[in-house]
Amino acid sequence: MAGFRIGRGRDNRTQQQPRQAPPPYAGGGGQPPYARQPQQPPQWPQGAGGRQGHQPQYGEPEYFGDPHQGGQPHHGGPTPQDPYANNPGHTQAFSVNDPYADGATYQAGNTPAPPAGPRLHWKQLLSGIVLRPKATFWQMRDYAVWGPALVVTFLYGLLAIFGFDKAREETINATISSAIPYVLTTGVALVVAGLILGAVTHTLARQLGGSGAWQPTIGLSMLIMSITDAPRLLFALFLGGENSLVQLLGWATWLGAGALFTLMVSRSHDLPWPKALGASSIQLIALLSIIKLGTL
Repeated sequence: MAGFRIGRGRDNRTQQQPRQAPPPYAGGGGQPPYARQPQQPPQWPQGAGGRQGHQPQYGEPEYFGDPHQGGQPHHGGPTPQDPYANNPGHTQAFSVNDPYADGATYQAGNTPAPPAGPRLHWKQLLSGIVLRPKATFWQMRDYAVWGPALVVTFLYGLLAIFGFDKAREETINATISSAIPYVLTTGVALVVAGLILGAVTHTLARQLGGSGAWQPTIGLSMLIMSITDAPRLLFALFLGGENSLVQLLGWATWLGAGALFTLMVSRSHDLPWPKALGASSIQLIALLSIIKLGTL
């Protein structure tokens, strides 16, 4: 009995001892943190109808379905390179109709162009520059026009010498053997000048943000230079360069060339017309000083 009483008394003493208070929380406020934390992260089932049977804890966002399992649709999918997408505690970025979401960068003036039409025949090209310049320049912006450009510019150079009064008199009074090399040299010189001026126009257009190719730009600029001066040259062959009608035609065709140059550069390089005019300015000034002012 003594042993039983001793044991019971020991139990009574143990039960009667008051509980010791837990140590104060080091973070302040006197309240311990929420200690009932799971030892392992919960497994989130990816069912078709969302996370069945899971009750969100305090401070945890509630999800309604998986976009890849037929749940509530989202605006986008997880990024393949993100290993934490759709995992608890992580966020995911979505894009809605973003044309540059795949890493593409925006460039000024570089807008998507419609499909280019077929290459125009040289007759349609020459007539289109005068009658339908906007549609012609847009359709031929991706095609090289070396054949028509070189031939037309060379023929224009052969006749351009007769548009200057002094040069025409010297050529007419000279013998055929000496006049032919003189005429051929002028034709070649104007072809070279057209190539150089077209290259300058293309370089300036690219510096101003253009995206066109150099072959169509140079070829079309040579055609514009030759075709726009044809009316003045036609009257200058018979009336001379000092005639008032020829001078008036010279200024009118020079303004027309400026309009065509601006339209061509704007269509070929996707530039607004002020920048397109600026890219063509050097070529226009050179044509005015070499050809137009020579007769004025």
